[in-house]
Amino acid sequence: MFENLSERLERSFKILKGEGKITEINVAETLKDVRRALLDADVNYKVAKTFTDTVKQKAMGMNVLTAIKPSQLMVKIVHDELTELMGGKATELKLESHPAIILMSGLQGSGKTTFTGKLANLLKTRQHKKPLLVACDVYRPAAIEQLKVVGQTVGVDVYTEEGNKNVVEIAQNAIRKAKQESYNVVIVDTAGRLAVDEQMMQEIKNLKDAIQPDETLFVVDSMTGQDAVNTAKEFNDRLDFDGVVLTKLDGDTRGGAALSIRTVVTKPIKFVGTGEKMEAIDVFHPERMADRILGMGDVVSLVERAQMQFDEEEAKKLEKKIRKNKFDFDDFMNQIQQIKKMGNLKDLAGMLPGVGKAIKDVDIDDNAFKSIEAIIQSMTPKERQNPDIINQSRRLRIAKGSGTKIEDVNRLMKQFDQTRKMMKMVTGMDRSKMAAAMKNMKGGTPKF
Repeated sequence: MFENLSERLERSFKILKGEGKITEINVAETLKDVRRALLDADVNYKVAKTFTDTVKQKAMGMNVLTAIKPSQLMVKIVHDELTELMGGKATELKLESHPAIILMSGLQGSGKTTFTGKLANLLKTRQHKKPLLVACDVYRPAAIEQLKVVGQTVGVDVYTEEGNKNVVEIAQNAIRKAKQESYNVVIVDTAGRLAVDEQMMQEIKNLKDAIQPDETLFVVDSMTGQDAVNTAKEFNDRLDFDGVVLTKLDGDTRGGAALSIRTVVTKPIKFVGTGEKMEAIDVFHPERMADRILGMGDVVSLVERAQMQFDEEEAKKLEKKIRKNKFDFDDFMNQIQQIKKMGNLKDLAGMLPGVGKAIKDVDIDDNAFKSIEAIIQSMTPKERQNPDIINQSRRLRIAKGSGTKIEDVNRLMKQFDQTRKMMKMVTGMDRSKMAAAMKNMKGGTPKF
């Protein structure tokens, strides 16, 4: 996401490179290019103009320090204004009631039902809540069944009333059940609707009035750009929702919705969806998003995603095995599964400073691990637990069984051996020795 905007902004800042100071002329030229970049990213015209006017005003009022180049100062000002434009800071859900009620609203096809499951999973795993999903989409064929599948995937109960078309009644009965059975969050999934559909808009307004939710979230597809912003405004005028959820932010989105929506509807972006998996949900942090837009990466979010998959007890067991040089292919496979749960591989790589631009045109397939998994799965349990017994004849059998070449198996064996050595050094050597040993290691990431 945001690759084109990041590239355009970087080009804009180059106008100031080599300049000794910020002047009215060179800043005007830079900001003209910044405004064009924002408009090309489908940012609302008034938002883009106000943004560049504010940046110009701040830039002209600042003295350039000897140690800081004008282009660096401009990046700092733009970063701060981008952060402010998107809300300044992360906004938490208000979940004080017992049970707390969250009402989901949005357009048809915005990914609302899937996101409802992601939110339930986040509340369950990160905040240790006991959520109950409520199926109030009584119009779309198979909508109730879809929510049941989503609930089953994340291990969350779903309340349904097959045949009942009264959404207010369904929601009230679900809340009653939640109180009786100690659910502490109720998430009500509603039918996708169009702002022009008066009957449907009145229905969700009646539902909101009846259940008095702690949070009303509007789910919008970020790939629809300015259409998303305009629709959000129409919904907000009727529903007065509490926050916005941007889905499909990992797709081919230009970023206009993320940059415009906070200003147009004056409501915070609370969450973003970053992939199809149920773990692909992030709290929206404006400052971190500004970092990513300007190519600075987002290491904090990357670490947080890793921590979510981190099991302290398992880590201790793994460390003992590494110290004894007992790290095997079963452990290797477990590590792969944890990485896959963290989200889209290209998105993860883009969180590293400077990497986003380098991999802009590189196709990183989310199925990149498939060949490695096939090779490991073609090993016998004994071979996975004792990699050292895998001789040439066994490698030939494994290659045939996994549908790969003997060269692929040899490469994986070599890189596994290097990984094992490196892990042992991390747990048992001082840093200087480890750095020297890593320098001598050859080979890169597996290529299949």
